[in-house]
Amino acid sequence: MLTVFETVLRTGSVQKAASDLNVTQPAVSQALKTLEDYVGTRLLDRSKRPATLTEAGRILQAGVSEGLGRIAEAFMQIRSLQNAAEQSVTVACSVGTATYWLMPRLADFYSEHQNIAVNVLTTAGAPEFQPGVDLVIRYGTGRWTDGRSVKLFDERVVPVCSPLVAKRIEAEGGLSIATLLHVRSDDNSWLTWKDYLSLNGLPENRALGRYFTNYVQATQAALSGQGVLLGWESNAGDLVREGRLVVFGETAYYPKEAFFLVSPTAPQRGEAVRLLTEWIVGLGNGAESDGLGVSA
Repeated sequence: MLTVFETVLRTGSVQKAASDLNVTQPAVSQALKTLEDYVGTRLLDRSKRPATLTEAGRILQAGVSEGLGRIAEAFMQIRSLQNAAEQSVTVACSVGTATYWLMPRLADFYSEHQNIAVNVLTTAGAPEFQPGVDLVIRYGTGRWTDGRSVKLFDERVVPVCSPLVAKRIEAEGGLSIATLLHVRSDDNSWLTWKDYLSLNGLPENRALGRYFTNYVQATQAALSGQGVLLGWESNAGDLVREGRLVVFGETAYYPKEAFFLVSPTAPQRGEAVRLLTEWIVGLGNGAESDGLGVSA
């Protein structure tokens, strides 16, 4: 009824209001009468042509105009929220992958897509799909049942350390006496120092090691000269290219696992997700190869 009242006022007549609302004139007149019965007084003075508002009608007009204005503003805010959601993408990955592989490269994506916001969700363990997550970057075999996997790059693992530490441990006897930096993880797909030394037939290390809960902590320790870290191309490759870390020794390990971009089996949420997917896959296909010696 309030919509009919507002339309009559806006168009200036019952006839025009009926046309605007796509109803009959009697329907408009009946709606106005029902509204007047509800408020208990006349809203329009029909003794004049055209009809004019009564004092009660003017009071209701002010309230209806304010209310409809607020409703229109609310609709605009809702549309803004929807547009913002359509122009954002959330990617889940490990802390190390986010810090040393994805984040340093995102500036290139933003230079091409300034109106898309990329939200990076980091996880302590293997990243999983959860509400709001559009894409996941995972290390493994690629055989997951919760999405479609596209291989980004293979891995290579070598010891890395600061240039000063490399010179010192080379002079003192090599890895067997070096302080090794360990990352504790419940995920046994990640190579440990014990695995690396055993698989490559290297002597057991008997020095007191240092342990960390994530790769970022261990990397910062390596950068500050605290010891030798197992460097993965995804995490240490850029640091080696920049000269902040150096590869120690020539013995490398090539895991059977690789890095994959995983998208949900359900249809992608929008254009922004598609564009970021294509960009990340492009990073994997056209990566540099002068860090630890493999694509990154």
